[in-house]
Amino acid sequence: MAQLIDLSHEIEHGMVTYRGLPAPAISDWLSRDASTARYAAGTTFQIGKIDLLANTGTYIDAPFHRYPDGRDVAGYALDAVADLPGIVVRVKDAAGRGIDAARFSTLDLKGKAVLVHTAWDAHWRTDTYSSGQHPFLTRDAAEYLVKARAALVGIDSLNIDDDKDGNRPAHTILLGGGVAIVEHMTNLGALPESGFRFFAVPPRVKGMGSFPVRAFARLDR
Repeated sequence: MAQLIDLSHEIEHGMVTYRGLPAPAISDWLSRDASTARYAAGTTFQIGKIDLLANTGTYIDAPFHRYPDGRDVAGYALDAVADLPGIVVRVKDAAGRGIDAARFSTLDLKGKAVLVHTAWDAHWRTDTYSSGQHPFLTRDAAEYLVKARAALVGIDSLNIDDDKDGNRPAHTILLGGGVAIVEHMTNLGALPESGFRFFAVPPRVKGMGSFPVRAFARLDR
């Protein structure tokens, strides 16, 4: 029997994913009380509305996020973002913020979802989370992941790049190399280091470079 492990943050009204970006506004377009005028007695419905920045909660980046001629989230084939063999790389006890290529150099990464467990998600929705001290991938790590032909890279941190580096080398290199990125993950500590399948499927929305996903892993017992 398979076990499913949720790796996504909940999205709720007013929450902050990245300090300085708009928070989601969630409301009723049609409330249950208002719906009583539309339907038979005792029959009610709620129709919700959400004003949502694409980079909210746990989300996937597509090449279009970085490159004007890149594939958008609707362009991801299902086999690029679903049912991928996964591995977890644990770096939560690393000295310093930068995660370099040496952390990945002994691993078989080809075709895999590589999930980087920093444990930074413990600070989610606190001032520390956006304090500029989060772990990130270095340029050489991103280059190695592309060379090793990883399919996807996820991280449970504020950003896969150092947010003080305006060049954004990890985004630039990974997305340029066709490697999907999933940021703001959580619960990676619940996964084994290998032996699971990974899923992070966005809706097929045209013209979007990023979009929230319900990321999860399947462990077959």
